[in-house]
Amino acid sequence: MTQRSPFRYFKTSPEIIRLAVMMYIRFPLSLRNVEDLLHERGIEISHETVRFWWNRFGPMFAAEIRKRRVGAMRSSRWRWHLDEVFVKINGETHYLWRAVDHEGEVLESFVTKTRDKKAALKFLK
Repeated sequence: MTQRSPFRYFKTSPEIIRLAVMMYIRFPLSLRNVEDLLHERGIEISHETVRFWWNRFGPMFAAEIRKRRVGAMRSSRWRWHLDEVFVKINGETHYLWRAVDHEGEVLESFVTKTRDKKAALKFLK
């Protein structure tokens, strides 16, 4: 069974589509900024086309990135730590427990009223 390309009905090359979508997602750029940057590279594309590509291919690219991250998590270089932050909710002090990976991304979070071993173990389960 051959896998069909998701780009098969588009005239623009997959590399340009991927570049436009990744520029929009990865950097704090507006659709018009992406359009302008591509124009400077000689690629004439409307900001609405970038929006369409983002809606169409964004989830696919996110799944690819997620798959790569899961693969990297299995490597010996992947690390995470438990972070604890005091927060006030309705005037009461609570404890926000967060699992943070080595890239600074929050993997999981949990709020408790107590700060003890039982609360920390509950988070880890």
